[in-house]
Parts: sequence; C-alpha cells; structure tokens
Amino acid sequence: MKKIRVADINVLIKYDHPTLLKQAKAYLSDFEKEDVKINIPDSELERLQQENPHLSIDDVEYIFTGAAFYEAIINFDGFLLHSSGVCVNGWAYLFSADSGTGKSTHTGLWQKYLGEDTAKIINDDKPAIRIVDGKTYVYGTPWSGKTDQNLNIRMPLGGIIFLERSTENFICPITAQEAIPKLFQQTLRPRESVQMNKLLDVLDKVLSETPLYRLGCDMSKEAVELSFNTVRRDK
Repeated sequence: MKKIRVADINVLIKYDHPTLLKQAKAYLSDFEKEDVKINIPDSELERLQQENPHLSIDDVEYIFTGAAFYEAIINFDGFLLHSSGVCVNGWAYLFSADSGTGKSTHTGLWQKYLGEDTAKIINDDKPAIRIVDGKTYVYGTPWSGKTDQNLNIRMPLGGIIFLERSTENFICPITAQEAIPKLFQQTLRPRESVQMNKLLDVLDKVLSETPLYRLGCDMSKEAVELSFNTVRRDK
C-alpha cells in the first residue's frame, strides 16, 4: 500500500503497474491516518480485465482506482468533471465536452498562444473539484486520461466552459439550469441516493457561484483570444 495525497485528501492505495507508478509520484506523501483507502485485489483486477479484454491490466488498475477515488471524493464536498483544466494568472478554467470534441486541443492552444509559463494544464481529463472552507478549488490528480498532463496543485475555479465544435467562434454565458444536464453527462453519478444528494448539494453551490459558458469554436488563435478575453479573471 502506498500513501498519496490528492485534492487535500489522504489516500492509502494499492497500485503496482506503470501508469500510476509514474503519474502518482508527484502525489506521494506521508501521513499517520488515511481519509480514503483504495485496495483493489489482484484477483479483482484480473476479473475486470477479463470483462474488458480491450484493456491491459495496467489500464484496468488506472481506470478503476480513479473511479474509486472519484466516488470517495463526494464525501469530501467534491466531484470530478470530465474536462481539460488550464490555469492562468491564479485561476483554473475547465473546458468540458464529450471525448473527441477538442477540449485538450483548445487548452493546448491556450498554452501555444499565451505561453506554457503562463498557461499550465492542471489536469487534461478528470480534474477534481472541491469546496474547501466555503471556496471552490480545482485540483490536479494522477488520473489524467491518455496523457500524463497533471499538476499536484490547487487553484480557485474561475469558470466552466462547455465546448462544442463550430465553424464560427462564439461564446455566451449560460445559467446553472442550462449547465446541469451538460455537467451530469461529464461527471460520475453515484448509484446510492445518499451519495447523489451530497453531489447535488455540492453542484448547487458550485454552479450558483461559478461563471458558466457555452463555447463554439474552431481551433484557431481567434478562438483562444475570444474564450480567454471573455472568461479571464484577474482578481
């Protein structure tokens, strides 16, 4: 068992395969008492791999330990959002969309045009969001999808942008009511009613206090300028 600290949560976790061995290095910690324990036996990993033959045992460990963490984070006023998160000037902006829409490409363009020293990817697939002391933060985690782009940092949430492909660039604010169905498509939905109620309480607070946008864009410098100049928060 290894000790890692993710999203300000002490996690005692079993992992042995290359992806997590690499990506969890920045999260290794030392603590006396864990908040969350994740222990998927080898026999269970093998069973899951047999059920998902397109996945390697490494993939299975990575995916299912991540799922266990994101299920647990609901008990700590948190949730995951399938998104690419970019940090600029002390704020994190989350671009959320279905896989293949271009969210990673768009945040990569922020880095290209703003500079990698200015725009940093906090997590390229499943950043964690938590309410801590009444404020909403975005955290990097070791579970960052197909890439290893993640940082063990936290930043205040500056905005959530739901991205879609378009031949014309546009961005417009949306309400929490408009955002909820989009967000539910991109987060883990617990099966138990108690957990679901906790998630709904967190979402209500986060969405009521966070700028929300719908962005249609191509993959151009003009799209980056439009989105950045609209959502940026300097204070």
